[in-house]
Amino acid sequence: MDPVEDAAGTVPAGASAGTRLPPGDFGVVLATLRARRGWSVREVARRANVSEGQICNLESGLRNPTPAVAAACDAAFGTGGELVELAGAGRRGARAEAVVEAGPVVAGYERVLRELKDIGRSTGPTFVTASMKSITRILTDAGSHAVGEQRAEIWLLASRFAEYTGWMAQEAGNPAEALRWTSLAVRWGAHGGDETVAAYALVRKAFIAQHRGDTGAVIRFADQAAGHPAATPVIRAHAARRAAQGHARRGDAGACREALERFTSHAAEAVGDRTPQWGPRIENGNSRLIEASCLLGLHRFEPAADLFATELRAAAPADGNSRARFAIRQATALAGAGRLDDACQVVEAALPVIRRIDSATTRAELARFVEHARARRPARGQLALIEASAALAAG
Repeated sequence: MDPVEDAAGTVPAGASAGTRLPPGDFGVVLATLRARRGWSVREVARRANVSEGQICNLESGLRNPTPAVAAACDAAFGTGGELVELAGAGRRGARAEAVVEAGPVVAGYERVLRELKDIGRSTGPTFVTASMKSITRILTDAGSHAVGEQRAEIWLLASRFAEYTGWMAQEAGNPAEALRWTSLAVRWGAHGGDETVAAYALVRKAFIAQHRGDTGAVIRFADQAAGHPAATPVIRAHAARRAAQGHARRGDAGACREALERFTSHAAEAVGDRTPQWGPRIENGNSRLIEASCLLGLHRFEPAADLFATELRAAAPADGNSRARFAIRQATALAGAGRLDDACQVVEAALPVIRRIDSATTRAELARFVEHARARRPARGQLALIEASAALAAG
């Protein structure tokens, strides 16, 4: 919980003292504060007693705050006058000239990116996308005015924001938008002198193909990523993971096993790698959960269910979205093995998280569970849960 907000979502009296704003200009700070609290634009507008359009214009940089609007936002967030002071300190029109020393700008927005990723893991794409887009506008504007090493640093950071914005678009169920932002990440990474994001973009394409059921494209893109001249050990590990799951869906157990072995080898090689990190951190992954996912793809339901159960008890992923996704895979394996009661218990425990995060990739996993569960002729009580899951999977 943010220190200026109590459990009911209201700002206690006197809680604003000593509040430290995140880095950025007024619009970026406003968007970041909103994301921290999980508030929609409508909620901020209601609390500040201004229009939703005004909040959108402020966050996107189309308008500068008037003193009255700045004061209203300051009161809504309980920032003790800091938003008012920030609004008076400068205007967006001067931001390019303000980027004289890139170091503090890059360090500040790197902190914001880490924070937004933490929020995205726990809440899904809804509350971070506006902030991500606002910040990319600022960084690309600053990058176009910067020179030398400062220019490269800013463009590379813009590329990282664009890559994560693409991931959030994918989580929101918009693969075309995900590919557009990924293409921007490739272009901006090249401006910053980094070609590795071009290799990772192929991994993203493999993942999108996986969710539309095109296993041939999954394997093709994964192989292209692994063979890309700029691929790092981390990217080759991501590519091997996608290839393994693609081969599993095709029923090719031998090729799947070879890809899993490559994943393990590249993940070990990636330890200490200081090249730019794209995608989920490999060291936070669990190779056994990936193996269980492949067993599920191969329709080896019983060993998949047992391996999921063991690993989720011993080392469940830290973020709620990943935990829910693997739990649904466990339930699918249980349903495939005919253990429908156990499967429904797992799904019932995961549904609140799935509703809160609203991830398209997790909903796709839920739809897969529904398909296997319906084939098992569920009893009436089981059927109610399965149909509720189907409705949630459909969005």
